[in-house]
Amino acid sequence: MYLSKSQYIRGLQCHKALWLYRHRRELMSAADANREAMFATGHRVGELAKSRFPGGSEIEFDGDNFSGMIEQTTRLIEAGEGVIYEATFLCDGVLVMADILCRNGAVWDFYEVKSSTRVKPYHLNDAAVQWHVLHSCIPLGKAHVMHINNRYHFARRLDIEQLFTIADVTDTVQELQPEVVANLASMQTMLEGAEPEIPIGNQCKNPFECDFRDYCWRQVPVPSVFDLHKLSGERTFELFHRGLVSYRDLRQEPLNATQSLQLQTALSGQPHLDHERLALFIDSARYPIYFLDFETLQDAIPRFEGQRPYQQIPFQYSLHILQRDGRLEHREYLADEHADPRAALAARLVGDIGASGSIVAHSQATEIAAINGLATACGPLAGQLRAMVNRFIDLLTPLRGLMYYHPDFNGDFSIKSVLPAMFPQDADADYKALEVQDGRMAMSIYAGLNAIEDAAERERSRTALLAYCRLDTLAMVKVWRELARQAGSG
Repeated sequence: MYLSKSQYIRGLQCHKALWLYRHRRELMSAADANREAMFATGHRVGELAKSRFPGGSEIEFDGDNFSGMIEQTTRLIEAGEGVIYEATFLCDGVLVMADILCRNGAVWDFYEVKSSTRVKPYHLNDAAVQWHVLHSCIPLGKAHVMHINNRYHFARRLDIEQLFTIADVTDTVQELQPEVVANLASMQTMLEGAEPEIPIGNQCKNPFECDFRDYCWRQVPVPSVFDLHKLSGERTFELFHRGLVSYRDLRQEPLNATQSLQLQTALSGQPHLDHERLALFIDSARYPIYFLDFETLQDAIPRFEGQRPYQQIPFQYSLHILQRDGRLEHREYLADEHADPRAALAARLVGDIGASGSIVAHSQATEIAAINGLATACGPLAGQLRAMVNRFIDLLTPLRGLMYYHPDFNGDFSIKSVLPAMFPQDADADYKALEVQDGRMAMSIYAGLNAIEDAAERERSRTALLAYCRLDTLAMVKVWRELARQAGSG
């Protein structure tokens, strides 16, 4: 049975992952929404890249008839076709489909399309195995990686030539050919044997998060050495393979302050509280306190004036406003999915946030960057927007600063770890009960809203987006109030 190009890349990352994919595919983790969003982005970029080489013929994918795809490719080449999309070839037990194949005189050039903003090492391996196969079937000229140019700014209409950067990788790909031959032989031999005994390691997440991780990591307890805050990957696996896995195993190891506190609180089962420092932090806030969270787009393909690929564009915010007397108000905004959201969102935000009072964010750098981006795009409101920046208080400060630490944080200070740790029985604090459960999912759903024709379905998605963003700021309020209670302040 042949190897596909993607299987070759999988095998380079880990022989065991390739073996499991070929022999025990039922053990794969289900694709999550984030992975599906990445696939969707790649598909959109790939389709758009074809217009850089217009007028070609496409080989329709047929997973049950690769022979037919190969035959169709051969017929097009013999008929004198100049551009072929998804040209399909099989040689040396490897099946490849070239994203774009272009005739260049007596030879053919191929283009591997990627949605990233630079050429990555695995892109070169991808192109190298394609060269290995194509070179045996047709005369080759050049190999290219075609990727997104993140310096491009959209202006009135999409400029395909400016959107993409084409990198000639021919020399590197040719230099890799001996490695490709050796790798293929090694993989074919490995696949004929039993499941490889390969211990877990950095290959489990580099260059991709392995979709067999749940199977390979099934014996790793929770919490474990892998939950220690900001412990390097090399150090983590070095400890793990020495048998130092559980927190109790690590008591004699040199650790930093956060890691030591993780062990201390986990073994005692009691939270840590630095009462004096926490009280100073809480008392630094000025009322009314505005708890703010944005959701942002990061489109690979820009569509708004002045937008760059992958530029963060706020499309939604939630705002909880806490008064000194304990009253809590909620305001929110979700932009029209058919237009540039920035101007309308900025105007509403300036109206919702008063001229005084602290603004609380969980990781303030993200919200400040969004506000500065809005100020740049919305000149008339720039002064009012930038005036907000100096009013920010970061809810991460008392957590990362170890003014308060709960053993169930497990070294993770994201709001989605902090909230359930501090409020395990609160039904209103459960992200898993929501249709939208994280920012990447929110971004993906909003990006697709303008393509939904059914008004009721579109409204359901908008309602789900509002519910998710609302919980982000409500979570901050809950954490703030609990910290204030612990500090005896507020």
